[in-house]
Amino acid sequence: MLGKWTPHSEYQTFVIQELNLFAELNPLALLEYEILISKLFLLDLDPLKTLLYPRYASTGRPSHNQPEIFRSFIIMNHLKLTLDQWIHKVQHNHILKTIAGFDYGKLPSVASYYDFINRLIHLDERPKLKEKKRKPSKKVGKGKKLPPKRSGSVQRFVNQITSGRRLERRPERLLQEIFAGVCVKRSIELGLINSSLNISGDGTCIKTGASHFGVKTCECTAFQCNCTRRFSDPNATWGWDSHKDQWFYGYTGYFISTYNKALKLDLPIYLRLVDAKRHDSITAVVALAEFRDLYPNLKIESFISDSASDNYPTYELLNYWGINAVIDLNPKNKGNFKFPTQLHIDDNGTPICPGGHKMINWGFQRDRCRIKWRCPRVLGKAPLTDSCSSCSTSSYGRVIYTKTNWDLRLFTKIPRRSPLWISIMKERTAAERVNNRILNHYGIEHHRARGKKRISFFTMIASFNVHLDAQLNRLLSIGKFDFSSAFNLNLAA
Repeated sequence: MLGKWTPHSEYQTFVIQELNLFAELNPLALLEYEILISKLFLLDLDPLKTLLYPRYASTGRPSHNQPEIFRSFIIMNHLKLTLDQWIHKVQHNHILKTIAGFDYGKLPSVASYYDFINRLIHLDERPKLKEKKRKPSKKVGKGKKLPPKRSGSVQRFVNQITSGRRLERRPERLLQEIFAGVCVKRSIELGLINSSLNISGDGTCIKTGASHFGVKTCECTAFQCNCTRRFSDPNATWGWDSHKDQWFYGYTGYFISTYNKALKLDLPIYLRLVDAKRHDSITAVVALAEFRDLYPNLKIESFISDSASDNYPTYELLNYWGINAVIDLNPKNKGNFKFPTQLHIDDNGTPICPGGHKMINWGFQRDRCRIKWRCPRVLGKAPLTDSCSSCSTSSYGRVIYTKTNWDLRLFTKIPRRSPLWISIMKERTAAERVNNRILNHYGIEHHRARGKKRISFFTMIASFNVHLDAQLNRLLSIGKFDFSSAFNLNLAA
Protein backbone atom coordinates (compact mmCIF):
# COMPACT_ATOMS: atom_id res chain seq x y z
CA MET A 1 0.00 0.00 0.00
CA LEU A 2 1.03 3.61 -0.51
CA GLY A 3 2.66 4.82 2.70
CA LYS A 4 3.25 8.27 4.16
CA TRP A 5 3.38 11.01 1.55
CA THR A 6 5.13 14.21 2.53
CA PRO A 7 3.13 17.20 1.18
CA HIS A 8 4.99 19.75 -0.90
CA SER A 9 4.62 22.46 1.75
CA GLU A 10 6.23 20.21 4.38
CA TYR A 11 8.99 19.28 1.96
CA GLN A 12 9.78 22.97 1.33
CA THR A 13 9.86 23.68 5.07
CA PHE A 14 12.20 20.72 5.62
CA VAL A 15 14.56 21.85 2.82
CA ILE A 16 14.69 25.44 4.11
CA GLN A 17 15.50 24.31 7.65
CA GLU A 18 18.21 21.85 6.61
CA LEU A 19 19.88 24.14 4.07
CA ASN A 20 19.92 27.05 6.52
CA LEU A 21 21.79 24.87 9.02
CA PHE A 22 24.24 23.83 6.31
CA ALA A 23 24.68 27.43 5.12
CA GLU A 24 25.87 28.49 8.58
CA LEU A 25 28.90 26.23 8.09
CA ASN A 26 29.59 26.61 4.38
CA PRO A 27 27.14 28.91 2.50
CA LEU A 28 29.09 28.91 -0.77
CA ALA A 29 28.83 25.11 -1.06
CA LEU A 30 25.14 25.52 -1.90
CA LEU A 31 25.95 27.49 -5.04
CA GLU A 32 27.25 24.33 -6.70
CA TYR A 33 23.70 22.95 -6.67
CA GLU A 34 21.78 26.24 -6.95
CA ILE A 35 19.88 25.34 -10.13
CA LEU A 36 19.10 21.82 -8.97
CA ILE A 37 17.93 22.99 -5.54
CA SER A 38 15.69 25.61 -7.13
CA LYS A 39 14.14 23.16 -9.62
CA LEU A 40 13.20 20.62 -6.94
CA PHE A 41 12.02 23.33 -4.55
CA LEU A 42 9.51 24.44 -7.21
CA LEU A 43 8.45 20.91 -8.27
CA ASP A 44 5.10 20.18 -6.62
CA LEU A 45 4.58 16.39 -6.47
CA ASP A 46 1.25 16.50 -4.63
CA PRO A 47 -0.72 15.67 -7.84
CA LEU A 48 1.51 12.62 -8.29
CA LYS A 49 0.01 10.94 -5.22
CA THR A 50 -3.46 10.78 -6.78
CA LEU A 51 -2.09 9.26 -9.98
CA LEU A 52 0.03 6.67 -8.16
CA TYR A 53 -2.60 5.57 -5.65
CA PRO A 54 -4.37 2.98 -7.91
CA ARG A 55 -1.03 1.19 -8.49
CA TYR A 56 -0.69 0.25 -4.82
CA ALA A 57 -2.75 -2.29 -2.87
CA SER A 58 -5.09 -1.12 -0.13
CA THR A 59 -3.54 -3.55 2.37
CA GLY A 60 -0.10 -4.84 3.18
CA ARG A 61 3.18 -3.27 4.18
CA PRO A 62 3.22 0.48 3.43
CA SER A 63 5.73 1.76 0.89
CA HIS A 64 8.10 4.54 1.85
CA ASN A 65 9.80 7.50 0.18
CA GLN A 66 7.81 7.47 -3.07
CA PRO A 67 8.03 11.26 -3.73
CA GLU A 68 11.66 11.16 -2.54
CA ILE A 69 12.47 8.41 -5.05
CA PHE A 70 10.87 10.41 -7.86
CA ARG A 71 12.95 13.48 -6.95
CA SER A 72 16.02 11.24 -6.87
CA PHE A 73 15.44 10.30 -10.50
CA ILE A 74 15.24 14.00 -11.39
CA ILE A 75 18.56 14.60 -9.60
CA MET A 76 20.22 11.59 -11.26
CA ASN A 77 19.23 12.79 -14.70
CA HIS A 78 20.29 16.37 -14.00
CA LEU A 79 23.71 15.28 -12.72
CA LYS A 80 24.04 12.49 -15.33
CA LEU A 81 24.48 9.82 -12.66
CA THR A 82 23.69 6.14 -12.92
CA LEU A 83 21.55 4.53 -10.22
CA ASP A 84 24.58 2.86 -8.61
CA GLN A 85 26.46 6.16 -8.60
CA TRP A 86 23.47 7.89 -7.02
CA ILE A 87 23.10 5.26 -4.28
CA HIS A 88 26.73 5.83 -3.32
CA LYS A 89 26.67 9.63 -3.64
CA VAL A 90 23.48 10.28 -1.67
CA GLN A 91 24.90 8.48 1.35
CA HIS A 92 27.76 10.98 1.63
CA ASN A 93 26.26 14.20 0.29
CA HIS A 94 23.99 15.94 2.78
CA ILE A 95 22.79 18.57 0.27
CA LEU A 96 21.60 15.99 -2.27
CA LYS A 97 20.02 13.90 0.46
CA THR A 98 18.14 16.96 1.70
CA ILE A 99 16.81 18.21 -1.65
CA ALA A 100 15.65 14.68 -2.49
CA GLY A 101 13.58 14.87 0.70
CA PHE A 102 15.25 12.09 2.70
CA ASP A 103 15.38 12.57 6.45
CA TYR A 104 17.81 10.78 8.73
CA GLY A 105 16.13 7.40 8.31
CA LYS A 106 17.19 4.47 6.13
CA LEU A 107 17.75 5.28 2.46
CA PRO A 108 15.98 3.22 -0.25
CA SER A 109 17.85 0.34 -1.85
CA VAL A 110 18.36 -0.19 -5.58
CA ALA A 111 15.40 -2.58 -5.60
CA SER A 112 13.09 0.19 -4.35
CA TYR A 113 13.93 2.36 -7.35
CA TYR A 114 13.28 -0.43 -9.85
CA ASP A 115 10.07 -1.38 -8.05
CA PHE A 116 8.87 2.21 -8.45
CA ILE A 117 9.40 2.04 -12.23
CA ASN A 118 7.70 -1.36 -12.45
CA ARG A 119 4.59 -0.03 -10.75
CA LEU A 120 4.24 2.80 -13.25
CA ILE A 121 4.52 0.63 -16.36
CA HIS A 122 2.99 -2.83 -16.51
CA LEU A 123 5.00 -4.51 -19.25
CA ASP A 124 6.47 -8.01 -19.30
CA GLU A 125 10.15 -7.62 -20.16
CA ARG A 126 11.57 -10.75 -18.62
CA PRO A 127 14.40 -12.27 -20.72
CA LYS A 128 12.99 -14.59 -23.37
CA LEU A 129 14.34 -17.33 -25.60
CA LYS A 130 14.01 -16.20 -29.20
CA GLU A 131 15.76 -16.62 -32.51
CA LYS A 132 18.67 -14.31 -33.16
CA LYS A 133 17.58 -10.94 -34.52
CA ARG A 134 19.83 -10.50 -37.52
CA LYS A 135 20.80 -7.02 -38.60
CA PRO A 136 19.36 -6.25 -42.07
CA SER A 137 22.08 -6.21 -44.70
CA LYS A 138 20.46 -3.87 -47.25
CA LYS A 139 20.59 -0.15 -46.54
CA VAL A 140 17.48 1.97 -47.11
CA GLY A 141 19.40 5.12 -48.12
CA LYS A 142 20.45 8.41 -46.55
CA GLY A 143 17.49 10.62 -45.74
CA LYS A 144 15.01 7.85 -46.56
CA LYS A 145 12.51 6.31 -44.17
CA LEU A 146 11.89 2.62 -43.65
CA PRO A 147 8.63 2.02 -45.60
CA PRO A 148 5.47 0.87 -43.77
CA LYS A 149 5.21 -2.89 -43.42
CA ARG A 150 1.64 -2.95 -44.78
CA SER A 151 -0.06 -0.55 -47.15
CA GLY A 152 -3.23 1.12 -45.93
CA SER A 153 -2.24 0.96 -42.25
CA VAL A 154 -2.68 4.70 -41.69
CA GLN A 155 -6.17 4.63 -43.23
CA ARG A 156 -7.21 1.75 -40.97
CA PHE A 157 -5.99 3.60 -37.87
CA VAL A 158 -7.73 6.80 -38.95
CA ASN A 159 -11.01 4.91 -39.44
CA GLN A 160 -10.70 3.42 -35.95
CA ILE A 161 -9.82 6.78 -34.37
CA THR A 162 -12.76 8.60 -35.96
CA SER A 163 -15.05 5.80 -34.77
CA GLY A 164 -13.89 6.41 -31.18
CA ARG A 165 -11.29 3.70 -30.61
CA ARG A 166 -8.37 4.50 -28.29
CA LEU A 167 -5.44 2.50 -26.93
CA GLU A 168 -6.55 2.95 -23.33
CA ARG A 169 -4.48 0.03 -22.03
CA ARG A 170 -1.17 1.17 -23.49
CA PRO A 171 1.70 0.63 -21.00
CA GLU A 172 2.86 4.25 -21.18
CA ARG A 173 -0.48 5.80 -20.37
CA LEU A 174 0.25 6.47 -16.68
CA LEU A 175 3.61 8.01 -17.59
CA GLN A 176 1.87 10.33 -20.03
CA GLU A 177 -0.73 11.28 -17.40
CA ILE A 178 2.01 12.01 -14.84
CA PHE A 179 3.92 14.13 -17.32
CA ALA A 180 0.76 16.02 -18.33
CA GLY A 181 -0.74 16.45 -14.84
CA VAL A 182 2.38 17.16 -12.80
CA CYS A 183 4.75 18.86 -15.23
CA VAL A 184 3.04 20.27 -18.34
CA LYS A 185 0.09 21.61 -16.35
CA ARG A 186 2.44 23.84 -14.34
CA SER A 187 4.07 25.13 -17.54
CA ILE A 188 0.63 26.05 -18.87
CA GLU A 189 -0.16 27.94 -15.66
CA LEU A 190 3.09 29.91 -16.01
CA GLY A 191 2.23 30.88 -19.59
CA LEU A 192 5.01 28.80 -21.14
CA ILE A 193 2.45 26.91 -23.23
CA ASN A 194 -0.50 28.70 -24.81
CA SER A 195 -4.02 27.29 -24.67
CA SER A 196 -4.14 27.62 -28.48
CA LEU A 197 -0.97 26.32 -30.09
CA ASN A 198 0.83 24.79 -33.02
CA ILE A 199 2.36 21.39 -32.38
CA SER A 200 5.19 19.55 -34.13
CA GLY A 201 5.50 15.78 -34.34
CA ASP A 202 8.77 14.02 -35.00
CA GLY A 203 10.27 10.58 -34.49
CA THR A 204 13.78 9.89 -33.24
CA CYS A 205 15.94 6.80 -32.87
CA ILE A 206 16.65 5.54 -29.35
CA LYS A 207 19.11 2.68 -28.96
CA THR A 208 18.70 0.07 -26.26
CA GLY A 209 21.54 -0.91 -23.97
CA ALA A 210 20.85 -4.59 -24.63
CA SER A 211 22.83 -6.63 -27.13
CA HIS A 212 21.16 -7.74 -30.34
CA PHE A 213 23.30 -10.90 -30.26
CA GLY A 214 21.60 -12.25 -27.15
CA VAL A 215 23.10 -14.84 -24.80
CA LYS A 216 23.75 -18.37 -26.08
CA THR A 217 21.93 -21.12 -24.24
CA CYS A 218 23.08 -24.01 -26.48
CA GLU A 219 26.33 -25.97 -26.50
CA CYS A 220 27.25 -25.17 -30.11
CA THR A 221 30.90 -24.24 -30.61
CA ALA A 222 30.12 -21.95 -33.56
CA PHE A 223 29.10 -18.41 -32.58
CA GLN A 224 26.89 -17.98 -35.64
CA CYS A 225 24.59 -20.92 -34.83
CA ASN A 226 20.84 -20.56 -35.40
CA CYS A 227 19.77 -21.83 -31.97
CA THR A 228 17.47 -19.74 -29.81
CA ARG A 229 19.12 -17.22 -27.49
CA ARG A 230 18.10 -15.33 -24.37
CA PHE A 231 17.47 -11.63 -24.95
CA SER A 232 17.42 -9.16 -22.07
CA ASP A 233 15.34 -6.70 -24.12
CA PRO A 234 12.87 -8.94 -25.97
CA ASN A 235 10.78 -6.04 -27.35
CA ALA A 236 13.64 -4.23 -29.12
CA THR A 237 13.77 -4.42 -32.93
CA TRP A 238 15.93 -3.22 -35.80
CA GLY A 239 15.12 0.19 -37.28
CA TRP A 240 16.62 2.51 -39.87
CA ASP A 241 18.29 5.79 -38.84
CA SER A 242 17.83 7.98 -41.92
CA HIS A 243 20.03 10.74 -40.47
CA LYS A 244 23.07 8.55 -39.74
CA ASP A 245 22.43 6.23 -42.70
CA GLN A 246 22.65 3.09 -40.58
CA TRP A 247 20.60 0.45 -38.82
CA PHE A 248 20.05 0.71 -35.06
CA TYR A 249 18.70 -1.69 -32.46
CA GLY A 250 16.12 -0.32 -30.04
CA TYR A 251 12.98 1.81 -30.32
CA THR A 252 11.58 4.88 -32.04
CA GLY A 253 10.63 7.73 -29.76
CA TYR A 254 7.82 9.96 -31.05
CA PHE A 255 7.63 13.39 -29.40
CA ILE A 256 5.09 16.16 -29.84
CA SER A 257 6.55 19.58 -29.07
CA THR A 258 5.48 23.20 -29.19
CA TYR A 259 7.28 26.50 -29.67
CA ASN A 260 6.53 29.69 -27.75
CA LYS A 261 7.46 32.57 -30.09
CA ALA A 262 7.27 35.27 -27.43
CA LEU A 263 9.62 33.44 -25.04
CA LYS A 264 11.60 31.61 -27.79
CA LEU A 265 11.02 28.39 -25.92
CA ASP A 266 10.80 24.75 -27.09
CA LEU A 267 8.96 22.27 -24.89
CA PRO A 268 7.93 18.60 -25.21
CA ILE A 269 4.30 17.92 -24.35
CA TYR A 270 3.82 14.28 -25.40
CA LEU A 271 6.14 11.27 -25.65
CA ARG A 272 5.74 7.70 -26.76
CA LEU A 273 8.05 4.76 -27.55
CA VAL A 274 7.13 2.40 -30.40
CA ASP A 275 8.80 -0.34 -32.42
CA ALA A 276 11.94 0.82 -34.19
CA LYS A 277 10.57 -0.36 -37.53
CA ARG A 278 7.23 1.45 -37.25
CA HIS A 279 6.74 4.28 -39.73
CA ASP A 280 6.17 7.79 -38.35
CA SER A 281 2.99 8.15 -40.42
CA ILE A 282 1.31 5.46 -38.31
CA THR A 283 2.62 6.74 -35.00
CA ALA A 284 1.60 10.33 -35.83
CA VAL A 285 -2.15 9.68 -36.11
CA VAL A 286 -2.17 7.55 -32.94
CA ALA A 287 -0.13 10.19 -31.08
CA LEU A 288 -2.50 12.97 -32.16
CA ALA A 289 -5.51 11.05 -30.85
CA GLU A 290 -3.81 10.35 -27.52
CA PHE A 291 -2.60 13.94 -27.26
CA ARG A 292 -6.11 15.34 -27.67
CA ASP A 293 -7.37 13.01 -24.94
CA LEU A 294 -4.55 14.01 -22.58
CA TYR A 295 -5.09 17.75 -23.09
CA PRO A 296 -8.81 18.33 -23.73
CA ASN A 297 -8.46 22.04 -22.83
CA LEU A 298 -5.72 22.76 -25.37
CA LYS A 299 -6.77 23.84 -28.85
CA ILE A 300 -4.51 22.64 -31.65
CA GLU A 301 -4.33 25.24 -34.41
CA SER A 302 -1.85 23.47 -36.70
CA PHE A 303 -0.04 20.16 -36.87
CA ILE A 304 3.48 20.49 -38.30
CA SER A 305 5.33 17.50 -39.69
CA ASP A 306 7.86 16.39 -42.26
CA SER A 307 6.93 14.41 -45.37
CA ALA A 308 6.52 11.20 -43.34
CA SER A 309 2.92 12.31 -42.62
CA ASP A 310 2.20 13.34 -46.22
CA ASN A 311 -0.68 10.96 -46.89
CA TYR A 312 -4.39 11.50 -47.49
CA PRO A 313 -5.66 9.71 -44.33
CA THR A 314 -3.66 12.09 -42.12
CA TYR A 315 -5.09 15.13 -43.93
CA GLU A 316 -8.59 13.66 -43.57
CA LEU A 317 -8.10 13.16 -39.83
CA LEU A 318 -6.79 16.70 -39.33
CA ASN A 319 -9.67 18.11 -41.35
CA TYR A 320 -12.11 16.04 -39.25
CA TRP A 321 -10.73 17.71 -36.12
CA GLY A 322 -10.47 21.18 -37.67
CA ILE A 323 -6.67 21.29 -37.43
CA ASN A 324 -4.57 23.03 -40.07
CA ALA A 325 -2.15 20.71 -41.84
CA VAL A 326 1.36 22.12 -42.31
CA ILE A 327 3.13 19.11 -43.79
CA ASP A 328 5.95 18.86 -46.29
CA LEU A 329 5.10 17.19 -49.59
CA ASN A 330 6.77 13.85 -50.19
CA PRO A 331 8.66 13.88 -53.51
CA LYS A 332 7.53 10.28 -54.09
CA ASN A 333 3.91 11.47 -54.16
CA LYS A 334 4.55 14.14 -56.78
CA GLY A 335 1.65 14.22 -59.24
CA ASN A 336 -0.61 12.24 -56.92
CA PHE A 337 -3.38 14.86 -56.80
CA LYS A 338 -7.18 14.81 -56.89
CA PHE A 339 -7.96 18.37 -58.01
CA PRO A 340 -10.08 19.20 -61.11
CA THR A 341 -8.00 18.67 -64.26
CA GLN A 342 -8.90 22.05 -65.86
CA LEU A 343 -6.85 23.92 -63.22
CA HIS A 344 -3.17 24.65 -63.81
CA ILE A 345 -1.24 24.54 -60.54
CA ASP A 346 2.35 24.02 -59.38
CA ASP A 347 3.59 21.31 -57.03
CA ASN A 348 2.67 23.39 -53.97
CA GLY A 349 -0.99 23.86 -54.97
CA THR A 350 -0.67 27.46 -56.21
CA PRO A 351 -2.81 28.20 -59.32
CA ILE A 352 -0.93 29.42 -62.40
CA CYS A 353 -2.55 32.20 -64.43
CA PRO A 354 -2.74 32.06 -68.28
CA GLY A 355 0.28 34.36 -68.35
CA GLY A 356 2.34 31.72 -66.57
CA HIS A 357 2.56 33.55 -63.22
CA LYS A 358 1.72 32.27 -59.75
CA MET A 359 -1.58 33.64 -58.45
CA ILE A 360 -1.48 35.60 -55.16
CA ASN A 361 -3.23 34.14 -52.14
CA TRP A 362 -5.99 36.46 -50.89
CA GLY A 363 -7.15 34.52 -47.83
CA PHE A 364 -9.42 31.67 -46.83
CA GLN A 365 -13.18 32.28 -47.02
CA ARG A 366 -14.61 30.30 -44.13
CA ASP A 367 -18.26 30.82 -45.10
CA ARG A 368 -17.69 29.04 -48.44
CA CYS A 369 -14.71 26.90 -47.39
CA ARG A 370 -12.53 28.04 -50.25
CA ILE A 371 -9.26 29.90 -50.91
CA LYS A 372 -9.25 33.08 -53.00
CA TRP A 373 -6.44 33.82 -55.47
CA ARG A 374 -5.94 37.15 -57.30
CA CYS A 375 -4.13 38.30 -60.44
CA PRO A 376 -0.38 38.85 -59.76
CA ARG A 377 -0.09 41.56 -62.47
CA VAL A 378 -2.79 43.78 -60.91
CA LEU A 379 -1.09 43.44 -57.54
CA GLY A 380 2.26 44.39 -59.02
CA LYS A 381 3.81 40.97 -58.46
CA ALA A 382 4.36 40.03 -62.10
CA PRO A 383 5.22 41.78 -65.41
CA LEU A 384 2.69 42.30 -68.20
CA THR A 385 2.64 39.56 -70.87
CA ASP A 386 0.85 39.17 -74.21
CA SER A 387 -1.67 36.74 -72.73
CA CYS A 388 -2.59 39.15 -69.92
CA SER A 389 -4.75 41.30 -72.22
CA SER A 390 -7.16 38.43 -72.88
CA CYS A 391 -7.17 37.07 -69.34
CA SER A 392 -9.55 39.58 -67.72
CA THR A 393 -10.83 43.08 -68.54
CA SER A 394 -11.65 43.83 -64.89
CA SER A 395 -9.48 46.34 -63.06
CA TYR A 396 -9.63 43.97 -60.08
CA GLY A 397 -7.93 41.29 -62.14
CA ARG A 398 -8.69 37.63 -62.65
CA VAL A 399 -9.85 35.70 -59.56
CA ILE A 400 -9.57 31.94 -59.01
CA TYR A 401 -11.02 29.92 -56.14
CA THR A 402 -9.80 26.54 -54.90
CA LYS A 403 -11.68 24.36 -52.44
CA THR A 404 -9.97 22.29 -49.79
CA ASN A 405 -12.41 19.43 -50.31
CA TRP A 406 -11.14 19.05 -53.89
CA ASP A 407 -7.81 17.85 -52.53
CA LEU A 408 -7.13 18.09 -48.78
CA ARG A 409 -3.48 17.34 -49.34
CA LEU A 410 -2.80 20.00 -51.96
CA PHE A 411 -5.31 22.79 -51.21
CA THR A 412 -4.64 23.17 -47.50
CA LYS A 413 -6.44 25.92 -45.60
CA ILE A 414 -3.09 27.65 -45.15
CA PRO A 415 -1.79 27.65 -48.74
CA ARG A 416 1.52 25.91 -49.25
CA ARG A 417 4.58 28.14 -49.43
CA SER A 418 2.55 31.19 -48.41
CA PRO A 419 4.26 33.50 -45.85
CA LEU A 420 2.04 32.13 -43.06
CA TRP A 421 2.72 28.51 -44.09
CA ILE A 422 6.48 29.15 -44.16
CA SER A 423 6.34 30.91 -40.78
CA ILE A 424 4.51 28.00 -39.15
CA MET A 425 6.71 25.39 -40.84
CA LYS A 426 9.78 27.04 -39.29
CA GLU A 427 8.40 26.04 -35.87
CA ARG A 428 9.01 22.39 -36.76
CA THR A 429 12.65 22.83 -35.79
CA ALA A 430 11.37 22.99 -32.19
CA ALA A 431 10.85 19.21 -32.35
CA GLU A 432 14.46 18.70 -33.43
CA ARG A 433 15.77 20.94 -30.66
CA VAL A 434 13.64 19.13 -28.08
CA ASN A 435 14.96 15.79 -29.35
CA ASN A 436 18.50 17.10 -28.96
CA ARG A 437 17.91 18.24 -25.39
CA ILE A 438 16.36 14.96 -24.32
CA LEU A 439 18.78 12.68 -26.18
CA ASN A 440 22.06 14.56 -25.79
CA HIS A 441 21.81 17.25 -23.11
CA TYR A 442 20.05 14.93 -20.66
CA GLY A 443 21.81 11.81 -21.84
CA ILE A 444 19.09 9.46 -23.12
CA GLU A 445 21.22 8.79 -26.24
CA HIS A 446 23.98 7.21 -24.11
CA HIS A 447 22.04 6.02 -21.06
CA ARG A 448 22.55 2.30 -21.83
CA ALA A 449 19.22 1.38 -20.23
CA ARG A 450 17.49 -1.66 -21.64
CA GLY A 451 13.81 -2.32 -22.03
CA LYS A 452 10.93 -0.17 -23.22
CA LYS A 453 9.80 0.25 -19.63
CA ARG A 454 12.97 1.90 -18.33
CA ILE A 455 13.75 3.86 -21.49
CA SER A 456 10.22 5.33 -21.46
CA PHE A 457 10.56 6.26 -17.79
CA PHE A 458 13.96 7.93 -18.13
CA THR A 459 12.76 9.77 -21.24
CA MET A 460 9.89 11.18 -19.18
CA ILE A 461 12.32 12.22 -16.42
CA ALA A 462 14.49 14.01 -19.00
CA SER A 463 11.38 15.81 -20.27
CA PHE A 464 10.60 16.82 -16.68
CA ASN A 465 14.03 18.44 -16.44
CA VAL A 466 13.48 20.33 -19.71
CA HIS A 467 10.25 21.80 -18.30
CA LEU A 468 11.75 22.54 -14.87
CA ASP A 469 14.58 24.48 -16.53
CA ALA A 470 12.03 26.56 -18.44
CA GLN A 471 9.81 27.09 -15.39
CA LEU A 472 12.74 28.23 -13.26
CA ASN A 473 13.99 30.64 -15.93
CA ARG A 474 10.49 32.06 -16.31
CA LEU A 475 10.09 32.71 -12.57
CA LEU A 476 13.55 34.26 -12.39
CA SER A 477 12.83 36.55 -15.35
CA ILE A 478 9.62 37.92 -13.85
CA GLY A 479 11.13 38.27 -10.37
CA LYS A 480 8.94 35.71 -8.62
CA PHE A 481 11.78 33.55 -7.37
CA ASP A 482 15.19 34.28 -5.91
CA PHE A 483 17.48 31.57 -4.59
CA SER A 484 18.94 33.50 -1.64
CA SER A 485 15.61 35.00 -0.59
CA ALA A 486 13.72 31.70 -0.87
CA PHE A 487 16.03 30.05 1.67
CA ASN A 488 16.92 33.18 3.66
CA LEU A 489 20.59 32.52 2.93
CA ASN A 490 23.41 35.01 3.36
CA LEU A 491 25.72 33.92 0.53
CA ALA A 492 27.86 37.06 0.64
CA ALA A 493 29.96 35.69 3.49
